[in-house]
Amino acid sequence: MPPTLASLVHHSALKLTVRAGGDRLDVPVRWAHVSELADPVPYMEGGELLLITALKLDAEDPEAMRRYVKRLAGAGVVGLGFAVGVNYEEIPQALVSAAEAAGLPLLEVPRRTPFLAISKAVSAAIAADQYRSVTAGFAAQRELTRQTLTAGPEGLLASLASQVDGWAALYDASGAVVAAAPEWAGRRAARFTADVERLRDRAAPASAVVGGPEGGEHDDRVELHSLGTGRLPRAALAVGTAAALGTAERYAVHSAIALLTLTTERSRSLRAAEQRIGAAVLRMLLAGEPDHARAVAGDLYGGLLDAPFRVIVAEAAPSPARARSAADPAGEPAGALADLAEAVESAAARSGEAVLVVPGGGRLVALAADDGAAAAACARFATALEGARAAGGDGEGGDGELVVGLSAPAGPIGAGAAYKQAEQSLSVARRRGRVLVEHGQLAAGSVLPLLADDAVKAFADGLLRALREHDATGRGDLVASLRAWLSRHGQWDAAAADLGVHRHTLRYRMRRVEEILGRSLDDPDVRMELWLALKATSAE
Repeated sequence: MPPTLASLVHHSALKLTVRAGGDRLDVPVRWAHVSELADPVPYMEGGELLLITALKLDAEDPEAMRRYVKRLAGAGVVGLGFAVGVNYEEIPQALVSAAEAAGLPLLEVPRRTPFLAISKAVSAAIAADQYRSVTAGFAAQRELTRQTLTAGPEGLLASLASQVDGWAALYDASGAVVAAAPEWAGRRAARFTADVERLRDRAAPASAVVGGPEGGEHDDRVELHSLGTGRLPRAALAVGTAAALGTAERYAVHSAIALLTLTTERSRSLRAAEQRIGAAVLRMLLAGEPDHARAVAGDLYGGLLDAPFRVIVAEAAPSPARARSAADPAGEPAGALADLAEAVESAAARSGEAVLVVPGGGRLVALAADDGAAAAACARFATALEGARAAGGDGEGGDGELVVGLSAPAGPIGAGAAYKQAEQSLSVARRRGRVLVEHGQLAAGSVLPLLADDAVKAFADGLLRALREHDATGRGDLVASLRAWLSRHGQWDAAAADLGVHRHTLRYRMRRVEEILGRSLDDPDVRMELWLALKATSAE
């Protein structure tokens, strides 16, 4: 504890006597300051014990003393020490009354006690308190280190919560609570997820204080600190207490931040090495070498290759305002790709499953367990992005349109085919203006939406242009006749009945179609192209 007026009064060598404000002696003293100025307030910072002899004060003037004491109290001065036997044999009643009215403690300093002795006593007490805090901080650091080594982050949080007399929680980069102590703190920590997400948007290292004992949205005073040394924080620490942290508690929190950063932050070189291994494993799988891929992967990717997995391929087209690569020089994904990678990796880490993520070349390729947390996180991320776009926002912070393709479940032997499926799904997602398309949705749907592509429409217009120009002269209805004939699979009577003409008329029209186009309707490929051209143009 820092020195207080009470501790100074009880100091046997100082012989101080309380003359006013005896009920406020428990206030901490930040420093002892001597000033004989009539108005020393401009030189005060608050928390001082002011020592005077009233050399330049009319201490017997009640009004002057009232104004003087009021200014001191307003400036945060915690006490006034008056030396007797120098200019006044005793403290004037006007000053005593003013101090009592303002609630400012007034201490009588005997002549034999020099002000220097009081200053030394305050300084020694402050130094002793700081030494105790530093010693306690080192002890806390040792205990937190021991708990980290023996019990992991959970043990560290339990020890930290005990040392600050509150609670502590660890969040992943998405704002989800990973661990909390004591046990009851998990639900309380979950209330600050939005605050953690906002902290993530700030440059690291970042911190924030939310709530407070004075009331507001939260009951606790909660400090949030980002964890990580890179551009993107990998986690966050929350510390909740009933009051502001003291010096010793502050040492403990800083030690916890350092230890958790070491625990949660992998070095960039290690991460780059893992990504190179992941890229090698992916290349071997796509080259049809699953056994070699298993040998290289070892235990790094757990049982990912021992069960069905899905291939995720994602791309983010740079926006015109921020045209740049979708990956930084170190190979880390950026913008929307980084957000997707973080969501997938965080979900996998929370569930304890392995995931292989390979960024590079403006895209992201990932292998995630089928029906696992990582694949589900990818779908949730895409759904949230769809919602943001529908609401009128870009949803990616200006980093371009993100598109994702997801393959059907596959094993190591079928990795190449799954990769092609993911690329096909990504292409369809881009054509349809969707964020994510699963390969299974392609077979379940219709091929007709794919005809909306501009290149397909241009082909259809070119193929049918001569027939439409013929019909425009009023010399026949070749386009409608062709559509009816194709829709009836070349059945003359049924198609003629649909058109309301004789079958010989329809035969004549089909011969004209062949003559104009220079193609035979007996060729199934020609019939297919003409039918798709008709469907493409009818969708306009």
